[in-house]
Amino acid sequence: MSIKYDVVIIGAGLVGLSTAYNLKLNNPNLKVVILDKESGVAKHQSGNNSGVIHSGIYYKPNSLKAKNCISGYTSIIDFADKNDVPYDICGKIIVATSTKEIEGLNNIYKRGVENGLQGIKKLNKEQSLEIEPHCAALSSIYVPQTGIIDYSKMAERLLYLFLNQFGGLAVFNQKVTNIVEDGGNLVVETTGDNYVTNKIISCAGLFSDRIANLTEKTNDLRIIPFRGEYFKLKPEKEYLVKNLIYPVPNPEFPFLGVHFTRMISGGIEAGPNAVLAFKREGYKFSDFDFDDIKQSLLWPGFWRIVAKYGRTGIGEIYRSLSKAAFTKALQNLIPEIQEVDLIDGGAGVRAQACDRKGNLIDDFDILQNKNIIHVRNAPSPAATSCLSIGKLISEKIST
Repeated sequence: MSIKYDVVIIGAGLVGLSTAYNLKLNNPNLKVVILDKESGVAKHQSGNNSGVIHSGIYYKPNSLKAKNCISGYTSIIDFADKNDVPYDICGKIIVATSTKEIEGLNNIYKRGVENGLQGIKKLNKEQSLEIEPHCAALSSIYVPQTGIIDYSKMAERLLYLFLNQFGGLAVFNQKVTNIVEDGGNLVVETTGDNYVTNKIISCAGLFSDRIANLTEKTNDLRIIPFRGEYFKLKPEKEYLVKNLIYPVPNPEFPFLGVHFTRMISGGIEAGPNAVLAFKREGYKFSDFDFDDIKQSLLWPGFWRIVAKYGRTGIGEIYRSLSKAAFTKALQNLIPEIQEVDLIDGGAGVRAQACDRKGNLIDDFDILQNKNIIHVRNAPSPAATSCLSIGKLISEKIST
């Protein structure tokens, strides 16, 4: 007879792991199992991001992003301190490089104040150069709360605690193929085995919509994958960046723009752009999956995205194909950067939910239907927010 679990969690990224951790923290006797189709934790978004601890300055006050980022910020630092996860609260500056960006910079500052951030400062050109001597700032915001962290190490520590301190179970290489009801139970069918449970939480990232579709016949969101590509500065040019330098983001496009990040493991990363990916786990421009692109093309909202952001998207593709164009974008922040200063870095793919009308969903989206919860949209700052999101979900599923 199959073991019956109290909760099955689909997805071993930071949100899934944090949810499992919070469930066992609050009720150690719960039988909780994590399932993932990969061979280990944090193989996609959680382990392929820029490693930034976000402050919450960008997000609409009282949104799930704002609440969970600010709460998650405190939780993640506390967790890192207790579990030897490397991090550094180094601060960052958000830079206006032209007069037309000043209004946007002021709006970001206002949001930071509304979200309760302490110590953020408006800086003039001279003050900006004291923090980042090589940046092209007319004006900037200094955000002392921002930091960098090893998210892969954090995921590993969450798994270790879940397994060894709380007696949880994680089973890898288990791709979920179906979810069915059977005699009052829920059965999660996978390529490896079937798992009988009372409750299901799906934190499936790039495949969150497909898992949601297994139980929600009216799921009105589709994941559109965007690949973000990075370069790294050559070691002899790392002096150009002290910590983190961000541009004023385009308010019409839900991405933060190419920026510079000092990495917790060493080195300076530059990027990412935001290019439509032709494969949900496609980390190269040439990666292509027929089913993935077909699902994007058949979604009504996709073509509205093309109509709305087509010009911006073409620019992002151009930067993907042209190192010179990518370099030019970076020169807006640091004019001294030259194409020869950049070497190939990594890439990540962002799971961005889109509705039928072509709206790129800006906030986190958590859908609950009785004993099933689907995290349908959890882009940045989900990594920073993971412990807070996990606490929120664990409370929802327990009521």
